[in-house]
Amino acid sequence: MKPRRSVLFMPGSNARALEKARTLPADVLVLDLEDAVAPEMKVEARAQVASAIRAGGYGHREIVVRVNARGTPWGRDDLAAAAQSGADAVLLPKVEAAETVSAVIAALGSAPAVWCMLETPRGILNAAAIAAASPRVAALVMGTSDLTKDLHARATRERLPLLTSLQLCVLAARSAGITALDGVHLDLEDDAGFAAACRQAVDFGFDGKTLIHPRQVALANEVFAPAAAEVDWARRVIAAHAEALAGGRGVVVLDGRLIENLHVDDARRVLALADAIAERARS
Repeated sequence: MKPRRSVLFMPGSNARALEKARTLPADVLVLDLEDAVAPEMKVEARAQVASAIRAGGYGHREIVVRVNARGTPWGRDDLAAAAQSGADAVLLPKVEAAETVSAVIAALGSAPAVWCMLETPRGILNAAAIAAASPRVAALVMGTSDLTKDLHARATRERLPLLTSLQLCVLAARSAGITALDGVHLDLEDDAGFAAACRQAVDFGFDGKTLIHPRQVALANEVFAPAAAEVDWARRVIAAHAEALAGGRGVVVLDGRLIENLHVDDARRVLALADAIAERARS
């Protein structure tokens, strides 16, 4: 299991940012060639990102390259450079159909994995087909800013206009057995709002959150990690269920709560995530 609690976008045209990223405690770094890079800087940013990845030094962090769409003047060259760079995954912007994923995978060859951004109404409605387009698809990423614009919705603190879209993303990801990542929080002065959005995303079932600034990493890592009480409960659930099975019983009551196989499966998931996070902290 790979922790993907904090997924930090870094502008590919900013050499200092690419260097600083080697020291940040983010689980995933998205080296961005799309929205964060001005048109006149696209070619230089592509070369700079490829060079930074080849130079290494990013440790345990997953490295993902967000490319420009294939229909842009830079898309095909971005894909070719990302495929040869050694990146762990390519993040595709504004994916709206499974056919787009298939075409990109054909262009990429045998590597790397593909992550898909859902940031349009059509993309959300086709989320399940996109998630299942190929075994190479490893994550769905919400693009909440563009989606809010396309929906003609208002950006509210509670994100009520986006609830259906957020849940469809999680449903599609879970049906395909892949990662679901929540969208960015744009107000860097609104720490309370960011914390609330992270907790909401955990409640929905997201694995992590995309971020726009290093200051957001620590809180995302904290909120999307199992709390100590949750880990303790998971261990007790597994132990109680094992004891019940040894006594010939299929279910057990723990602290007044009925424990069945489904609870044990979830407890094992929690412990696996906690162990992976602890291992990462040691590395």
